[in-house]
Amino acid sequence: MKLTDLEVFVIGTPPPGWGGRYWIIVKLTADNAITGYGEVYAASVGPRAMVAVIEDVFERHMQGENPENIELMFRRAYSAGFTQRPDLTVMGAFSGLEIACWDILGKAHERPVHALLGGRMNDRVRAYTYLYPMAHHDPAAFWSSPEMQAESALEAVDQGFTAIKFDPAGPYTIRGGHQPSLFDIDLSVRMCAALRDAVGNRADLLFGTHGQFNPAGAIRLGQALEPYSPLWFEEPIPPDNLLDFAQVARAVRIPIATGERMTTKAEFGALLRSGGAAILQPALGRSGGILETKKIAAMAEAFGVQVAPHLYAGPVEWAANIQLAVTLPNLLLVESIQQGGAFHLPLIRNSIRVEDGYIAAPTAPGLGIDFDEDLARAHPYAGDTLHLQMQESPCSYGGTNGFEGGAPRK
Repeated sequence: MKLTDLEVFVIGTPPPGWGGRYWIIVKLTADNAITGYGEVYAASVGPRAMVAVIEDVFERHMQGENPENIELMFRRAYSAGFTQRPDLTVMGAFSGLEIACWDILGKAHERPVHALLGGRMNDRVRAYTYLYPMAHHDPAAFWSSPEMQAESALEAVDQGFTAIKFDPAGPYTIRGGHQPSLFDIDLSVRMCAALRDAVGNRADLLFGTHGQFNPAGAIRLGQALEPYSPLWFEEPIPPDNLLDFAQVARAVRIPIATGERMTTKAEFGALLRSGGAAILQPALGRSGGILETKKIAAMAEAFGVQVAPHLYAGPVEWAANIQLAVTLPNLLLVESIQQGGAFHLPLIRNSIRVEDGYIAAPTAPGLGIDFDEDLARAHPYAGDTLHLQMQESPCSYGGTNGFEGGAPRK
């Protein structure tokens, strides 16, 4: 088998846009006509520029190669340009292409991808979801309303979820780590209290921050949340200084989770050696692909660290996460978007489902999905903003810091 052709879909997500403003899905074809799909979760540049990077990585390092030779192709992408270090954009492009290779290999051998990665460890994987507005909620007010979030939490728990994630702690800002406002600390405490009161011990609370604070600010906030026993304190500081995570981990009695913005075992290895995280959250469309993330999970296992694959993208990365998760002895959770996502599910013709808070190990060949190319082509992305775009204005210390989930209005 040899890889011959590439097609890239840049898919605009219809409102409300859960999973980001657009998804980049790649399709590879081998010379035996077997096709495979992957997803690129990298958005340091706009989608047109990202498509050019994907095409370059494919043509330079993968076209004409046997899709079995994943290690060789990884080393080409990682090292050939005299780089030999983590590069979020190049490795994001490679990650999606690598996932597509595994889809081809699984179909060629008529086996699910997890069967080619060590086999089934978990018959089903535990899923979690962010809390999203219900139909009767004001979507702008929801993110700062403990009462509305408690309603959504009860709905999620009644659907079978045993873990729920929320992020009340302020804005996404380009200005780097900062001290939280007293308002945001107070809101975060009230949110935890309302959710704990609503769900009791039926579900773990997963507290997200998206890397907004400096170490001292993260410690102030984290210590205020300790009485509510969250399962994790997610990405409390930006990922640009991996050693700082250990400072937070030593001072806060909540497990630190991080990794959605990291790539390759080089970055995750530094984090593990520092003792900065108890839970790793690699995003397979960015972390180096399925094989590289399998290595990251193996390193984590040796450090007593669990893995919870991250998802704020489309259904192809979700499928890859599930295939990997089935194989992991140190799996904690997999992220899902509600019970599958109102646009995610039709794009893969409902070939994955969350049922009672769990996802069954796939049995179909490859990634186990049925990708709808016609639906993808019917939703091209026509915008000019990034997948997730942070605001320029700083944190407000005099009132509410607005937050509208993962795809705020422009």
